[in-house]
Amino acid sequence: MQGSPLMAHESTPDHHIFEMDLTRDEARRRAEFFAAMGPDWDPGAALAEEDAAHRMLYSGLDDRQQEIYDRLVAAGVLPAHLRDGHASD
Repeated sequence: MQGSPLMAHESTPDHHIFEMDLTRDEARRRAEFFAAMGPDWDPGAALAEEDAAHRMLYSGLDDRQQEIYDRLVAAGVLPAHLRDGHASD
């Protein structure tokens, strides 16, 4: 290879290319996840319960807490879809 530029995918004595296809491992991981969740798992219900928990968590805020909450929503830190005017509503 004298005179030719080293290609990014070529191994050298001090740099060895290691490639791994994670497709099969990802498919196995997903299958194991769904098997562990069981046949009665309802992802829509789980998300609805999580939204309800967030609404409870951010309810009853005092004025200062509400201001911080509003700033976090505006900054994209907290999800806007949980916002119903005010967190305490």
